[in-house]
Amino acid sequence: MKAGWLFRSIFTAALILAPVFSTTAFANSITTAVPQAGSVLTTSPNSISITTAGAISQEGSQIVVNDPNGVAVDDGSITVNENTAEVGITELTKTGVYTVNYTLLSDTEDALTGSYTFMFNAPSSLGTPSPAPTSGNTVQVDKNLNSGSNAFVYTLLVLAGFVFIFLIWYAKQSFGGSKKPKRK
Repeated sequence: MKAGWLFRSIFTAALILAPVFSTTAFANSITTAVPQAGSVLTTSPNSISITTAGAISQEGSQIVVNDPNGVAVDDGSITVNENTAEVGITELTKTGVYTVNYTLLSDTEDALTGSYTFMFNAPSSLGTPSPAPTSGNTVQVDKNLNSGSNAFVYTLLVLAGFVFIFLIWYAKQSFGGSKKPKRK
């Protein structure tokens, strides 16, 4: 009888906690970035785009691109299309490492915040770049900074569930939840 009750309690706790674990806690992570993190460019891009696994909110999301001296070279006009955010940038003229800082908000998940860099080698004479086909190769950038926090929170939830089940079992044992009536 006691083992059956304990099994039912564990099963009930699992049903209660199942929705928490069935949601994709790490769904909002970066899937692609153009230009790619660590890439070396010889032609100035017109924009920077970041695509995530989850939908991005237009409100509050931002992408800031800084040149090697720390001066912002983005135009501040972020455009969001479902799970892709894009910001226009001015023509790059300085050779060096450019930093892309982003904060992408979602209606259903925590903010995705991070940064990455790419290298730009300025040509010796600036001219109008001729259009060239872009390759479809993209490198997955894994910058979900919230994954450690999320794992910690879920671990605490599981431990709280076990403590809850133990307390129910202990109360039932201490206060006699299933006493048999005394026969006279």
